Amino acid sequence: AYVERYNRTVRHEWLNLYIFETIEEVQQIATEWLWTYNNERPNMGIGGVTPAMKLKMAA
Repeated sequence: AYVERYNRTVRHEWLNLYIFETIEEVQQIATEWLWTYNNERPNMGIGGVTPAMKLKMAA
């Protein structure tokens, strides 16, 4: 279920928003989006914190 939710989020938040010209462009946008997803975007499923913050708290 988590993978399906993540795939839907990827598709709706950036994959459907762009027309890509090259694989390198896709990789660059994916890298930027993934960093934002893990470091800036709070996730309500893990208590309203970012995944990076949750990882720090677990360590």
